[in-house]
Amino acid sequence: MKRAPLHAMVAGGLALTMAACSSPFSGASEPPRETVPPSSGTVDVPALAPTDVRPPAGTAAAPFDQTRTLMAPPGWTIGVWARLPGARLLAWTPDRRLLVSRPKFGDVVALIPGGSVPSQSTLVGGLDQPHGLAFSGTTLYVAESDRLDSFTYRNGAVSGSRVVVDGLPDEKSPELGGAYAHALKSVAVGKDGALYISVGSTGNISADDRDAAPERASILRVPPGGGKASTFARGVRNGTGLAIDPDGGVWTAVNNRDNIGYPHAGDDRGKVMQWYVNDQPLEPLARLTQGRDLGWPYCNPDPDLQPGKKDSPLSYTNRPFVRDIQTNPDGTRLDCATLPPVEQGIGAHSAPLGMSFVTSPGLPGGYGPGALVGVHGSWNRKPPRPPEVSFFAWKDGTLGPQRTLLTGFQNADGSRWGRPVMAVQGPDHALYVSDDLAGAIYRVTTS
Repeated sequence: MKRAPLHAMVAGGLALTMAACSSPFSGASEPPRETVPPSSGTVDVPALAPTDVRPPAGTAAAPFDQTRTLMAPPGWTIGVWARLPGARLLAWTPDRRLLVSRPKFGDVVALIPGGSVPSQSTLVGGLDQPHGLAFSGTTLYVAESDRLDSFTYRNGAVSGSRVVVDGLPDEKSPELGGAYAHALKSVAVGKDGALYISVGSTGNISADDRDAAPERASILRVPPGGGKASTFARGVRNGTGLAIDPDGGVWTAVNNRDNIGYPHAGDDRGKVMQWYVNDQPLEPLARLTQGRDLGWPYCNPDPDLQPGKKDSPLSYTNRPFVRDIQTNPDGTRLDCATLPPVEQGIGAHSAPLGMSFVTSPGLPGGYGPGALVGVHGSWNRKPPRPPEVSFFAWKDGTLGPQRTLLTGFQNADGSRWGRPVMAVQGPDHALYVSDDLAGAIYRVTTS
């Protein structure tokens, strides 16, 4: 049955007719599926318009060997700025070079602006799945799968490699026996100099993570000036999005769990049903404080305004938690009512990855300051949730609802030619967007 979000969808969504990867489900027969995946984006900014992606000379290999069109705010221009296979997270250097992490290739690449296409150089290589990047002055932090490194950055080169945190869990950890689903780590530097490191869960449901040392499914904190990493927030299944807001608050965008059972009374209680899984649980965007618990795997943030009704409208702002019927049926593992509501969220299985904040004057076109989130798109939703670049306005110390900035990476049959990972604003106020499927960095400008 169609599940309507509380807010209207952004204009220009793509119709879908086929499903993505499937997994076995039991229970009652599914209601009719939507032909357009719901978005929690709103239309309080101009409707999106078709915009051709412009590849400069020498960058037109697949998928840009044919015209690609995205939906973007009117007047925005999208160009392929660089081709870079496996491009993931981004960070600007003090001397205005764009760093790109590439876990698959074990390196961090610097893109040096100049002309229509930037030059490229390997800043540092030989790393183990490098992902998160963050600067504190001239110190560059790089999150590998099993540790956090620091380097001194100067004039386009790094020196003074140092291990800041070692022994982070990955598939090489003896106690995990090679089973680790979320090896990629992210890092952010707080305004006080503290370091924050995202450590994903071992799997979809792996409650032992909450008792591990260091704790998995968590955000770790290293005090200013260094020291032992300790748990800052827990129950964070995979908080790949990690960023510091204009007031100094720590935010995470979370890839939440899959295939949850229906938790409400009735014949379907406990069954895993596609219509329910499609929109449950939401993917949180949460402001973290010391000791905050985001519930996983015992409590799930619930977008239903009328829980227990199949046609319940959906909302993603200040949403409460409900007990997970499979892991916490009687509430004894964790009292979900004690958890603070999630400040903001997006549709289930959206897979938010890189997160960054745009400060004053913010994005042009009436958007202002706020958070940019790369949405990678679902693997197990029917129809699949499409990839996009989302924006969340910053007002009164918190984030507003999701607004879609760029979409159209998904074809009508559910296949994809691109999957954005992260978006950051450059020193020139343009947006730079990494895409690990297309192997591209886009430069997005406004008229």
